[in-house]
Amino acid sequence: MQPLSLPPRLLMGPGPINCYPRVLSAMSTQLVGQYDPTMTSYMNEVMALYRRVFNTKNQQTFLIDGTSRAGIEAALVSCLEPGDKVLIPIFGRFGHLLAEIAERADAQVHTIEVPWGEVFDPQQIEDAIKKIQPKLLAIVQGDTSTTMFQPLEALGDICRAHDVLFYTDATASIGGNPLEVDAWKIDAVSVGLQKCLGGPSGSAPMTLSDRFVSCVRKRAHVEAGIRDAHHQGSSGMRIRSNYFDLPMIMDYWGDERLNHHTEAATMLFGSRECAIQLLNEGQDAVIQRHQLAGEAMLQGVLALGLKPFGNLKHKMTNVVGVYIPDNVDGEKIRHDLLNIFNIEIGTSFGPLKGKVWRIGTMGYNARQDAVLHTLQSLETVLRRAGFALPAGAAVDAAMAVYSGEV
Repeated sequence: MQPLSLPPRLLMGPGPINCYPRVLSAMSTQLVGQYDPTMTSYMNEVMALYRRVFNTKNQQTFLIDGTSRAGIEAALVSCLEPGDKVLIPIFGRFGHLLAEIAERADAQVHTIEVPWGEVFDPQQIEDAIKKIQPKLLAIVQGDTSTTMFQPLEALGDICRAHDVLFYTDATASIGGNPLEVDAWKIDAVSVGLQKCLGGPSGSAPMTLSDRFVSCVRKRAHVEAGIRDAHHQGSSGMRIRSNYFDLPMIMDYWGDERLNHHTEAATMLFGSRECAIQLLNEGQDAVIQRHQLAGEAMLQGVLALGLKPFGNLKHKMTNVVGVYIPDNVDGEKIRHDLLNIFNIEIGTSFGPLKGKVWRIGTMGYNARQDAVLHTLQSLETVLRRAGFALPAGAAVDAAMAVYSGEV
């Protein structure tokens, strides 16, 4: 058997992306025991780092071992008891995912929808809250299926006014777009590493407000075999998932270090480096870099004569949707980009399947050479497929953005 040998792909789709080299290096570090003081000190450091990443003072800020979906599931199954009402505004595929998970928790799921390519006005959400009176508002901040970015700034005050908990999945947006957990009064946020944070999938950073912690602590349960006399029983229904039981995970990350699972040390090392990479460069600088790369990519595809998807006023900085031109085989273009130029771009889901490409500029790949190489290669593949376009215009348009000409 041969050692791993992967092609040198440039991942310019909606995620995952190429990792920062320092993240890969950190993940090659040898292990120590899960209760070794060195290990627990790094766990504490990761908690502190991600408070800064999330812009929060929340004590309960930690990692869920699993992909970003693990963080979503932990938040929803720990908060929602059977029969609880949850409001989920859907503007893309991942809003449907939140509804799916909430349904599996036997919650009463209420949804409102806007067409893919649009986002919600806060008044639409407040009107639905007044009508439904949910326990929880659950919404995606950035949905890569549509490339849209939902404004959250006003929603925290709306939720507090109506005594509703506020959760968001910010996997696709964090790092490349603003996220102010405390200032926006968000009660729970979960994310992944594989987008703008520049890491691999496999760890889900999460932060919880005191309000959210009080809610899930009512369902706290300590397993037989590690339960001591001072541990109290829960006043609420036991959380149906053992692995995604947030009170037990908080006890594992807390001072008592109650055994729950064995921390995924390699992912913790990678998560730590993702946070350090972001904070050393500076959050504002990283967001600006994503804005620049995203605008360069957008101007480049426009110069190719391609039509962007959705309301550009609400587009994420880090991914652009592009309508596949008529008389062009979209999958053939993706195949040739991948197999000739080693560049991956994405297709889409649901009503956009086969109609839209999604081109990302995220994390380590939100840089000038990656943008220019992708545009030049896309131009070549489209031209060879018979699509009429102005030669060199895409790269020129992107370079104009980078030089400050537009």
